[in-house]
Amino acid sequence: MRALISVSDKTGVVGFAEELQKLGVEIVSTGGTKKVLEDAGVKVVDISEITGYPECLDGRVKTLHPAVHAGLLAKRDNEDHMKQLMKLGITPIDIVAINLYPFKQTILKPDVTLEDAIENIDIGGPTMLRAAAKNYKDVTVICDPSDYGMVITNLQYNGITKGVTESQRYYLALKVFQQTAAYDAMIAEYLRKRAGFDLPDNPTFTYEKTQDLRYGENPHQMAAFYKEIKPWEGALVNAEQLHGKELSFNNINDANGALETIREFTDRPAVVAVKHANPCGVALGDTLVEAYKKAHDCDPVSIFGGIVACNRPVDKATAEEMSKIFLEIVLAPGFEPEALEILEKKKNIRLLQLPSMMEEAPEDEVDIKKVSGGILIQELDRELMDADEAPMPDQPATDDEAAASSAFGKLICDDQMMVVTEKEPTEDEIRDMELAMKVVKHTKSNAIVFVKDQMTIAIGPGQTNRIWAAENGIKRCLFDMKGAVMASDAFFPFNDCVEAAAAAGITAIIQPGGSIRDQESIDMANEKGVAMVFSGLRHFKH
Repeated sequence: MRALISVSDKTGVVGFAEELQKLGVEIVSTGGTKKVLEDAGVKVVDISEITGYPECLDGRVKTLHPAVHAGLLAKRDNEDHMKQLMKLGITPIDIVAINLYPFKQTILKPDVTLEDAIENIDIGGPTMLRAAAKNYKDVTVICDPSDYGMVITNLQYNGITKGVTESQRYYLALKVFQQTAAYDAMIAEYLRKRAGFDLPDNPTFTYEKTQDLRYGENPHQMAAFYKEIKPWEGALVNAEQLHGKELSFNNINDANGALETIREFTDRPAVVAVKHANPCGVALGDTLVEAYKKAHDCDPVSIFGGIVACNRPVDKATAEEMSKIFLEIVLAPGFEPEALEILEKKKNIRLLQLPSMMEEAPEDEVDIKKVSGGILIQELDRELMDADEAPMPDQPATDDEAAASSAFGKLICDDQMMVVTEKEPTEDEIRDMELAMKVVKHTKSNAIVFVKDQMTIAIGPGQTNRIWAAENGIKRCLFDMKGAVMASDAFFPFNDCVEAAAAAGITAIIQPGGSIRDQESIDMANEKGVAMVFSGLRHFKH
């Protein structure tokens, strides 16, 4: 029996080779692996003795030779194959232990160059692994050092004539194809990202399991959490859990929704509360504790058992307020020592620290959704408003052509808003409309958000028609709506939402515009004395 061993990760390789040698297995090796084994006293045949050629091209070519690959691919029960091996003087290779050049470790280095990455793309290793895995009925292939013990146990129990059982060889072959597929996908994704953003014809992504979860959305569903090979610093997978029990599937999904929403707010202390992937309270304040209280008061029922994200480190005063109710997760850039001491007294709360959480997602970050038989890939929804896309109504509400660029058509997040009604919004209403649009953008469609004094006072998410979303928010509001603003994630197909909002006391509305019935909504707003702004961008979220 012959074994070929060539590994980048030398973990356990000496003990593995020593056990093989005790069993009478001939060992063939290459380069650095050969030296490590020989230094440990293991007798090794150099690969050049098998191929008849020295390693060349700085080690780029070592094992790419018929003497190796014919020895791997020959079917032992095929008489013609075995005769050909004998005629060519090739000895079969029965065990292959290979792990690949450290491409992942290379690209994770902060100063890595393209040349460094290219040189760490393994060619011979994947080729041998795939050949051996294809011929798993006759060849035992090992790509993971953790499997050395299982192989040795099989050989000791069954003897080298029978060797490793076929079911175990199948398992090891499957592992190889999973690993080589992930390896190639990692290379392709690295090169794609260097080339800039695109939607590739044949997308390749690779992830690593970070943990098995207790269950999925429901107890009868299996689930696990995976991370990208090189996630950006502000990604949720990089959050450090400081306290609390293991995160669940729903915890992770909801925390991601909270994280995406809180990133909209950088200038002032902000708090976002999320329940079942929808914001249930969002507010800005002069202090974090003020923002938290306002977010809590928007919907004190839904925030119970919810997820809270903060854009500033949690201080003592905020922690004291948070400790008054049950929260599943608090996600923040940090926690002051006194705040941590207060919150850690609550056994079931999870505390996640992510210092770079407010960092903007990189340009190549995409949104992926699984559908039956395929996936949907799209750019992230990065924009808030776009005056260039804001449709002009059939009948402008004012003859002043400068209305859209007046003091009230000022920039919000670098985008010019378009006032389409006779009444113009006040500066306070403009600030509240900005907050409302940022929240509605992260609320499941159809979505309506009401804001007053820099806090959400009601949110109507996930309805099958827009008027129900508006009515739901109005019905559940705990505050006087007079003087509040309303945001819609898409245009109004009818004027009913405007009418309902005006009846509730809303004084300004922001919506994308673009309906063939826009003028009806504008007319209703004018009739009720409500200011209306077109943002030019729809924000469906499904």
